[in-house]
Amino acid sequence: MEYLVTVADERHFTRAADLIGISQSGLSAAIRGLEEELGTSLFTRTTRRVEPTEAGFALLPYARAMLEQAAGARDAVVKASRAVSGSLRIGAEQCLGLVDIAALLDRFHRRHPQVEIEFTQCGSHDLLVMLRGGELDVAFVATDRHLGLLPRKEIGQEPLMVLTPPDHPLASRASVSWEALEGLDFVDFGTAWGARILNETAFAAHGVHRRLRCSVNDVHTLLDLVVRGLGIAVVPRHVAAKPQAERLRAMPLAGNGTPEWTVSVVSNTRDTSESPARHLLELVEESLV
Repeated sequence: MEYLVTVADERHFTRAADLIGISQSGLSAAIRGLEEELGTSLFTRTTRRVEPTEAGFALLPYARAMLEQAAGARDAVVKASRAVSGSLRIGAEQCLGLVDIAALLDRFHRRHPQVEIEFTQCGSHDLLVMLRGGELDVAFVATDRHLGLLPRKEIGQEPLMVLTPPDHPLASRASVSWEALEGLDFVDFGTAWGARILNETAFAAHGVHRRLRCSVNDVHTLLDLVVRGLGIAVVPRHVAAKPQAERLRAMPLAGNGTPEWTVSVVSNTRDTSESPARHLLELVEESLV
């Protein structure tokens, strides 16, 4: 049921497989097996998109309910057997894509209702500064820089995409080389964001210069500026797949040496085995299985 729901949400087998952590062929085989068991097609597949069939839409509410009940049962067992109290200070960058922070906090609260949760949202660089300064217990970041010896668990990776308006000179290409980005106008995130750090490093490594016209601290503002032709953007794939980006053209970056958007959970080295932070990390591990 998890596979069904993820494919339906992503409308794409490759993205769904990345989120679940299995091969695309394994995911496709599992969906075909479910379709054979039920005797009907659950998805209509094209080269660009996957859509649930009428039967697929009918099954989805039951699939979601089954997953919620299974998670609720596990949470009830943990709540009854492991009383945890104290405080938990969590930080995360906006729109990480590979982890649903709101859903994670909701589930943790249901498991450990006595824990007081404090949540902060800002760029990955600022989160690491706060973590080192003892202001946070756990941070979800999109960078592999400045981590030092901080305990880290990688959640997942996804490629970068070039976003342009449909009438841009690059929009007709199947993929875009780094050299083709030379001297173009760009929209990007603020300097503390993981995507900005990743882009700056990648552009420097390829010797490509760009004109940064707009710097923002909100995903939807970035997409709106690209739609209006004020610059193009290099963003993680999940940002390019947002409904607000439907009018834009999204293309992969061609060639070797293109970094991937990597999301990790990082903790404070002072965390003990009985701390609320440790129980949150256990929940993250459970969700990756």
